[in-house]
Amino acid sequence: MDGDGRCVTECRPLIVGVLLTSSIALDPDPSLLQLDLPDPEQDDISTMEFLARLEQAWAVCDRFDLQTEIWRGRILRAVRDKEKRGGEGRGAGFLQWLREQEISKTRAYGLIQLAESADSMLSDGTLEESSVNQFSKRAFMETAQAVPEVQLMISEAANEGQEITRKQVRRLTDEFTAATSPLLPEEIRQRTQENLLPPRAVAPLVRELAKLPEPQQEDLRKVLRDEPELDRIKDVTSTARWITKATESGVAVRAFQQGELDLDRAMQEAQRLDALGLLADAMGQAQALESAVLKLHTSWRRLGGLQERLWVESGSSTPYLRDVLNALQTLSGATMRVSLGELAGGKRVRLQLVEEAPDQLDPPPLP
Repeated sequence: MDGDGRCVTECRPLIVGVLLTSSIALDPDPSLLQLDLPDPEQDDISTMEFLARLEQAWAVCDRFDLQTEIWRGRILRAVRDKEKRGGEGRGAGFLQWLREQEISKTRAYGLIQLAESADSMLSDGTLEESSVNQFSKRAFMETAQAVPEVQLMISEAANEGQEITRKQVRRLTDEFTAATSPLLPEEIRQRTQENLLPPRAVAPLVRELAKLPEPQQEDLRKVLRDEPELDRIKDVTSTARWITKATESGVAVRAFQQGELDLDRAMQEAQRLDALGLLADAMGQAQALESAVLKLHTSWRRLGGLQERLWVESGSSTPYLRDVLNALQTLSGATMRVSLGELAGGKRVRLQLVEEAPDQLDPPPLP
């Protein structure tokens, strides 16, 4: 197998073998393909019934879509594994196959992961093969990402003939997370199990706490132990989200590297002032601004280079081209002038770009 695409001819017979020799247990009833769609011109059918029949037909398509996606993942896995076993192009044959099928690498591995999840649930007996028809595509993908306990409960419901939707999977996942997560204090778990706290409010708290280091988790758990109420849960969830946002932005903002800053204590002070959300937003805006400046500098340099080349190529015989280049000077020169448009009252912004050598800036502190 090489990078010239010869591996494709070796892989395709393998794929045909997969489809012909495997028992296609997921093959749905062909009669389901004969969908009875309501006539949009029919006046004796209510809007509610019209939409209900369309939703039913859509659900059938969704289930067929899930099964074809699983088989696509199995096909892609066969191509990839064949390349691993006998290929010499370090994946070139697999990538060539993806290009021919117009499939991105990200989508390919997503399909492979879906197929592996399906095979895992089917092989361990958790899910019966015929029960896959009970899932919508998104519900199955959500189930595949859930913890084993949730997978078992969902699979049992599907095996009993219940239709499984993504909303049901998420609700059950939230309920299980809120009642069992070790990130929560016992008081919260117990009140959730007693239906005194809604899982849909507790589950986001678990997800946000999981992003924080242990000391910050414990500080927030102490707050929840003292007041295990719904309003406090919402407050702590927002606080955890702001801490994560401020921490991530603080690490990325280069301006914070120009000096000895204690961001942790700064966040504690902002939290004491009930202004942690404002600080997190400010850090996020600072990160966005620095990113915009870096992109601006790159575009400014490129425009300047292109304008210079065009200026050399042009001359007195190209007066209109010279007029365009003169107009571009307001953007490519050391001083930029940009109109903010009518919404800003026709105001203009003037920016002066000066490139400084690294030794003119204070170096960031060493770790």
